[in-house]
Amino acid sequence: MINKAFSFCLTLALLFISVLANAQQQNTEKGPVNEFFRSNDKIYVIVGVLVIIFIGIVLFLIRLDRKIGKLEEREKNNP
Repeated sequence: MINKAFSFCLTLALLFISVLANAQQQNTEKGPVNEFFRSNDKIYVIVGVLVIIFIGIVLFLIRLDRKIGKLEEREKNNP
């Protein structure tokens, strides 16, 4: 169970890193929204918030998986 959760998290982390690597390319789009975020360095705040939310969801799912595993073990031992 834990090995599956760990491999899943590792896969998602590697996928996220590859997305970040592609995000480093220069964006040639001009627009008021892009200029606003880039001029005030708000894009880093947005990326930081998204990373925090992603980590929170992953930790929640891992905790939920452990609780369900404990309940399944308890149910298996007590018929």
